[in-house]
Amino acid sequence: QVQLAESGGGLVQPGGSLRLSCAASGSIVGIYGMGWYRQAPGNQREFIAVIRSGGSTKYADSVKGRFTISREHAKNTVYLQMNSLKPEDTATYYCNLGGDGNDYWGQGTQVTVSS
Repeated sequence: QVQLAESGGGLVQPGGSLRLSCAASGSIVGIYGMGWYRQAPGNQREFIAVIRSGGSTKYADSVKGRFTISREHAKNTVYLQMNSLKPEDTATYYCNLGGDGNDYWGQGTQVTVSS
Protein backbone atom coordinates (compact mmCIF):
# COMPACT_ATOMS: atom_id res chain seq x y z
CA GLN A 1 0.00 0.00 0.00
CA VAL A 2 2.62 2.52 1.07
CA GLN A 3 5.49 2.97 -1.34
CA LEU A 4 8.60 5.09 -1.01
CA ALA A 5 10.54 6.37 -3.98
CA GLU A 6 14.05 7.72 -3.43
CA SER A 7 15.88 9.89 -5.91
CA GLY A 8 18.82 12.25 -6.11
CA GLY A 9 21.73 9.88 -5.71
CA GLY A 10 24.75 9.98 -7.94
CA LEU A 11 28.47 10.53 -8.17
CA VAL A 12 29.98 13.53 -6.44
CA GLN A 13 33.49 14.62 -5.52
CA PRO A 14 34.60 14.92 -1.90
CA GLY A 15 33.39 18.19 -0.45
CA GLY A 16 30.47 18.30 -2.82
CA SER A 17 26.76 18.22 -2.14
CA LEU A 18 23.72 16.18 -3.06
CA ARG A 19 20.08 16.35 -2.11
CA LEU A 20 18.12 13.15 -1.77
CA SER A 21 14.36 13.04 -2.02
CA CYS A 22 11.87 10.47 -0.84
CA ALA A 23 8.24 10.66 -1.87
CA ALA A 24 5.70 8.53 -0.07
CA SER A 25 2.53 7.39 -1.76
CA GLY A 26 -0.40 5.23 -0.82
CA SER A 27 -2.88 5.19 1.99
CA ILE A 28 -1.31 6.68 5.09
CA VAL A 29 -3.46 7.47 8.08
CA GLY A 30 -0.73 8.92 10.23
CA ILE A 31 3.01 9.31 9.87
CA TYR A 32 5.12 8.96 12.98
CA GLY A 33 8.28 10.00 11.22
CA MET A 34 10.39 9.72 8.12
CA GLY A 35 14.09 9.15 7.99
CA TRP A 36 17.17 8.04 6.14
CA TYR A 37 19.44 5.06 6.59
CA ARG A 38 22.44 3.95 4.60
CA GLN A 39 24.28 0.74 3.93
CA ALA A 40 27.67 0.19 2.36
CA PRO A 41 28.79 -3.22 1.09
CA GLY A 42 29.82 -5.42 3.99
CA ASN A 43 28.37 -3.02 6.55
CA GLN A 44 25.20 -2.97 8.56
CA ARG A 45 22.45 -0.57 7.67
CA GLU A 46 22.93 2.48 9.84
CA PHE A 47 20.68 5.27 10.96
CA ILE A 48 21.41 8.67 9.46
CA ALA A 49 18.59 11.07 10.26
CA VAL A 50 14.92 11.23 11.15
CA ILE A 51 12.28 13.92 11.21
CA ARG A 52 9.22 13.30 13.30
CA SER A 53 5.72 14.42 12.42
CA GLY A 54 6.05 17.28 14.88
CA GLY A 55 9.18 18.52 13.13
CA SER A 56 11.87 17.46 15.57
CA THR A 57 15.01 15.95 14.07
CA LYS A 58 17.79 13.59 15.09
CA TYR A 59 21.08 12.87 13.36
CA ALA A 60 23.80 10.30 13.56
CA ASP A 61 27.04 11.72 14.92
CA SER A 62 28.80 10.86 11.68
CA VAL A 63 26.69 13.31 9.68
CA LYS A 64 25.75 15.93 12.24
CA GLY A 65 26.56 19.39 10.98
CA ARG A 66 26.86 18.22 7.38
CA PHE A 67 23.46 16.71 6.59
CA THR A 68 20.06 18.29 7.02
CA ILE A 69 16.74 16.48 6.93
CA SER A 70 13.58 18.33 6.02
CA ARG A 71 10.12 17.61 4.75
CA GLU A 72 7.23 18.94 2.75
CA HIS A 73 4.38 17.57 4.78
CA ALA A 74 1.64 18.17 2.23
CA LYS A 75 3.57 16.11 -0.31
CA ASN A 76 4.63 13.40 2.13
CA THR A 77 8.15 14.02 0.92
CA VAL A 78 11.34 14.06 2.93
CA TYR A 79 14.70 15.41 1.83
CA LEU A 80 18.26 14.87 2.89
CA GLN A 81 20.61 17.71 2.04
CA MET A 82 24.14 16.35 2.15
CA ASN A 83 27.01 18.81 2.24
CA SER A 84 30.75 18.39 2.69
CA LEU A 85 30.50 14.84 1.46
CA LYS A 86 33.26 12.40 2.30
CA PRO A 87 34.26 9.12 0.65
CA GLU A 88 32.98 7.28 3.71
CA ASP A 89 29.51 8.60 2.91
CA THR A 90 29.46 6.27 -0.08
CA ALA A 91 26.54 3.90 0.38
CA THR A 92 23.06 3.04 -0.70
CA TYR A 93 20.68 5.40 1.02
CA TYR A 94 17.26 4.16 2.06
CA CYS A 95 14.19 6.12 2.99
CA ASN A 96 12.15 4.93 5.94
CA LEU A 97 8.63 5.82 6.98
CA GLY A 98 6.92 4.95 10.21
CA GLY A 99 3.18 5.10 10.06
CA ASP A 100 -0.01 3.13 10.46
CA GLY A 101 1.81 0.96 12.96
CA ASN A 102 4.35 -0.19 10.37
CA ASP A 103 7.79 0.59 9.00
CA TYR A 104 8.17 1.03 5.26
CA TRP A 105 11.32 1.12 3.17
CA GLY A 106 12.27 2.40 -0.24
CA GLN A 107 14.47 0.58 -2.73
CA GLY A 108 17.44 2.83 -2.13
CA THR A 109 19.48 5.29 -4.10
CA GLN A 110 23.22 5.04 -4.60
CA VAL A 111 25.54 7.79 -3.44
CA THR A 112 29.17 7.59 -4.46
CA VAL A 113 31.70 10.12 -3.21
CA SER A 114 34.97 9.81 -5.07
CA SER A 115 37.60 11.90 -6.77
